[in-house]
Amino acid sequence: MFFKNLGDEISGIIARDPAARSRLEVVLAYPGFHALLFYRLAHGAWSRGWLVLGRWLSHVGRVLTGIEIHPGAKIGRRLFIDHGMGVVIGETAEVGDDVTLYQGVTLGGTSLNKGKRHPTLGDRVIVGAGAQILGPIKVGDGARVGANAVVVNEVPPGVTMVGIPARAVPGRAATETTFCAYGLSSHELPDPVARAMNGLLDELTTLKARIAELEAAQPSVEAGGRPPPDPDDTRPAAAAE
Repeated sequence: MFFKNLGDEISGIIARDPAARSRLEVVLAYPGFHALLFYRLAHGAWSRGWLVLGRWLSHVGRVLTGIEIHPGAKIGRRLFIDHGMGVVIGETAEVGDDVTLYQGVTLGGTSLNKGKRHPTLGDRVIVGAGAQILGPIKVGDGARVGANAVVVNEVPPGVTMVGIPARAVPGRAATETTFCAYGLSSHELPDPVARAMNGLLDELTTLKARIAELEAAQPSVEAGGRPPPDPDDTRPAAAAE
């Protein structure tokens, strides 16, 4: 059963990484697979009450792969940790099936509470490089978290989250199941040029409105109008004329 599950892990990696050319390559050269192997052994020891052994195996896996998975975490089938350096998965984190994590991802806790303090990821979740998912929150099935996003609130199924703090990207169908590397497709990436142009247009509109207000308040010289009194002029009206 153990080796059959490892076979499923390898198949999941090959299905989601076009750079993987053979099962042997995955076994020999993929640190995400190595980290998962150490986690399975460490979690088995942890579940049997051999806490120190579980932590030691987890530590060895971290030293060899740069990926830290606490042996108390609960991880489903076919987890793919791509590249993987700097990934941290906390003690009470729960990860569903067919989840993909990229380098620098943190599933972290935000309190000193001994109970549930780390996030729960549903099935088929994709978390981009450098993203932080913090606290005992739920990320729904099929959700995506963009690179460097910081998620601190519940994420509904099928939603794409970006930014700090993370917010939902409108327009993505909750039923969309296409795999998307790093959690964002090209049409969901923000356009910095368009954002800058929109900012300039907003500022121009504000300035035009202000100019119109000033022109409306200014009396017409051609019509013989008299400029409004200067509030700082304290001379008598006759002297001012």
